[in-house]
Amino acid sequence: MQSNRVLAKYLVETAFPLDYAAEVMAGEQSTGTFVSVPGETPELKEKHGAHVVKIIELETVKTPSLPGAQIPKGVDSSNVEYRRAIIELSFPLDNFGPSLPNLLSTVAGNLYELGAFSGLRLIDIELPNAFAEKYPGPQFGIKGTRALIGVDERPLIGTIIKPSIGLHTEDYRPLVRELAEAGIDFIKDDELCANPTFAPLEQRVKVIMEEIERVADRTGKKLMYAFNITGDIDELRRNHDLVLNAGGTCVMVCVNSVGLSGTAYLRQYSELPIHGHRTQWGAMSRDPLLGMSFTVFQKLCRLAGVDHLHTNGLNNKFSEDNETVAQAIRDSLTPFLGGYPIMPVLSSAQWAASAIPTYEAVQTVDVIHLAGGGILAHPDGIEAGVLSMRQGWEAAVQGIPLETYAKQNPELAKAIDKFSTT
Repeated sequence: MQSNRVLAKYLVETAFPLDYAAEVMAGEQSTGTFVSVPGETPELKEKHGAHVVKIIELETVKTPSLPGAQIPKGVDSSNVEYRRAIIELSFPLDNFGPSLPNLLSTVAGNLYELGAFSGLRLIDIELPNAFAEKYPGPQFGIKGTRALIGVDERPLIGTIIKPSIGLHTEDYRPLVRELAEAGIDFIKDDELCANPTFAPLEQRVKVIMEEIERVADRTGKKLMYAFNITGDIDELRRNHDLVLNAGGTCVMVCVNSVGLSGTAYLRQYSELPIHGHRTQWGAMSRDPLLGMSFTVFQKLCRLAGVDHLHTNGLNNKFSEDNETVAQAIRDSLTPFLGGYPIMPVLSSAQWAASAIPTYEAVQTVDVIHLAGGGILAHPDGIEAGVLSMRQGWEAAVQGIPLETYAKQNPELAKAIDKFSTT
């Protein structure tokens, strides 16, 4: 990787010759426009233009993946073929500098709107060290999060406050107390609940931290609660300080709602781990020939400074298949720019048995595994739900069939009876 260039890799679909399509992309996102203009000298184009690095031709299809695609003049529309390919472009860093917002404007700007393409997806980026010098990245990561919770060598077991929205301030008290007494490691606000009028953040933090501290004083274990402090930029610091001053140990931010710059701004002064939620991710990724891959997204979030990042969970209720989720977990744990370690967060329709395919796929325990109903709806109560999640992971790591391990662990057995048929 050249120290003065950014490499971006795209999956594209186009009815135009691939060489031409690649040059259109390169020109649109650097020095070119639809016609030559005065001042666009060969010297300027060489210094500031995007370069086509590689084109790998893939299959052809008869039907465009996205609407509004153009075809070359003179081509019979009934006989057009749409070529798919991987195109790699490199951009000079001098054009935009080590700046996350301007990086995005360059590698993912107007490209999606170009009529020459019936599909375009940013699938990977490589960045020069200048970005590492500008953005410190995660402050706590895996080790720091584990140290705050006091748990090593197993997944962190957590849950989400349910109902997601609608609980009033005092409604949190008995639920958080019961979860804390059950020995859970981690709780998070739902992304829908930030600062509602019926449970304002300031009041919610006070009530929740009172219960967490009360149980911690008795048991010696202080769970981590990720308070959703998402809001306008001028609210982020105030909300962070509110949690910090109350003795909290984590804040949550919806990255796409506040933007990468908002997240990086929070990271500048945060004294707590930042739990990154990927709200709106489906809009960015669900079409396989539009948007960007999680491989790219997690790199940007890590640069911005999140310590945890949602990846979805295996066998989830959403649209992503298991291999996509497993790759997201692996991507999050892959060193980037020399490190930037973050903890993947698994959620969506998770319960004790989810540990088996997860561990088989990713071979790691460095995850936060969240179960809502899988803990809260356990037939023997919340404590049994927490134990069943741990037991599921014990079986997974030891390579013991779930049903076999359940014979000596009634909490796991009850979870199987409850959730394997739902």
